[in-house]
Amino acid sequence: MKEIVFIVNPISGGKDKSGILKAVEKHLDGSLYHARVVFTERAGQAEELSRNLKADVVVAVGGDGTVSEVARGLVGSEKTLGIIPCGSGDGLALHLGISRIPARAINTLNEGCVTRIDAATLDGKYFFCTAGMGLDADVSLEFARSTRRGLSRYIALAWEEWKNHPGDLYTIKGSNGETWSGKAVFLTVANANQWGNQARIAPMASLQDGLLDVIAVRPFSTLEIPDLATRLMTGLAPTSRHFLHFSGSAFHISRSRPGAIHCDGDPFEGGTEFDLSVSKDALKVLVPSSRQKKL
Repeated sequence: MKEIVFIVNPISGGKDKSGILKAVEKHLDGSLYHARVVFTERAGQAEELSRNLKADVVVAVGGDGTVSEVARGLVGSEKTLGIIPCGSGDGLALHLGISRIPARAINTLNEGCVTRIDAATLDGKYFFCTAGMGLDADVSLEFARSTRRGLSRYIALAWEEWKNHPGDLYTIKGSNGETWSGKAVFLTVANANQWGNQARIAPMASLQDGLLDVIAVRPFSTLEIPDLATRLMTGLAPTSRHFLHFSGSAFHISRSRPGAIHCDGDPFEGGTEFDLSVSKDALKVLVPSSRQKKL
């Protein structure tokens, strides 16, 4: 019987987790797993717990931040990540095909289909979904400071930031020798294909190709926002004339001024120079059987 530990962030997404824990009791296959539940009390604790716990499977119960923390503690180990998504965006879980319905996410744990995915780093800090700078990082920072959660709040903050965001100058240098310099509203470095909520900023991204996809979005007008939003939600973002795409195993990115940056939605203040790379097959994760070979 395998040891499985559920690391629960009680405040992620502003959602009560009692129903999820009841679903675990009801649906988790007791013939496969011996289960324990641990609650986090502060930021960063999930990473410490996942690194130090003795378990076969460590399940992140929370949003992108919780999933990322747990995953950081598991990289390079033989422990396997499980996810019960219940955050505001749930980008990695949605790319992996893991349902936001708790009973279905628990069934993924019961199926026991393990695969390996890549782990990206920004100046040595792991991320698994996306990292970014510019407008989306500024929004992430304001969202983290907000007492309200949810997609509607995120959109409202994005609108306010957009009205006061002229863009910055960036230089992107890829390990393959490709270089670009220019002005962009934001840059996204994608390991997975989306920010969350199926907003697929990099629909071409794979979690298993040993590559990063860098998306630079050049300045656009307010009137173009509906078109860009539609392309984003339908997986057609790269067809916009404002989107530039670069692919490679490593990048050096510089920008004209310091400011906010995020890794998996976790925002912090950053400088002007960044090194990004990817470690192939660095993390074991449980995925739906239907998605095991489609990542």
